[in-house]
Amino acid sequence: MKIKTVLSITAWIAVLLLCVSCGQSTPTADGLKTITLDVVTPEETVTFTLETEAQTLREALEENDLVEGTESEYGLFVTSVNGVVADEANQEWWCFTKSGESLMTGVDGIQIADGDHYEITLTSGY
Repeated sequence: MKIKTVLSITAWIAVLLLCVSCGQSTPTADGLKTITLDVVTPEETVTFTLETEAQTLREALEENDLVEGTESEYGLFVTSVNGVVADEANQEWWCFTKSGESLMTGVDGIQIADGDHYEITLTSGY
């Protein structure tokens, strides 16, 4: 009877380990991620697919030379995306969203994950 108990426990542990390993099919925060990025201006929308090991959106954008800006106490203030400069005189600025939802932090604090979809839209008016 003890052998049956040990075999039963071993079988349950094997099933548990199999379930746990199957649930880890997505990359970790330190692994390769693929994200999609739409840069939207009045003239056009350009879509980029980025493969990166970066952990934040800022890192991914900078390693692909897609943004420029100035440092502030809150992180990078983005002034240019894909070579398009926001004209402060016309109250233009870059609005960052994720799958159409507003983001409550700057690009420095946005943690990215595999499959994320971001939009960067040139916006007018404060």
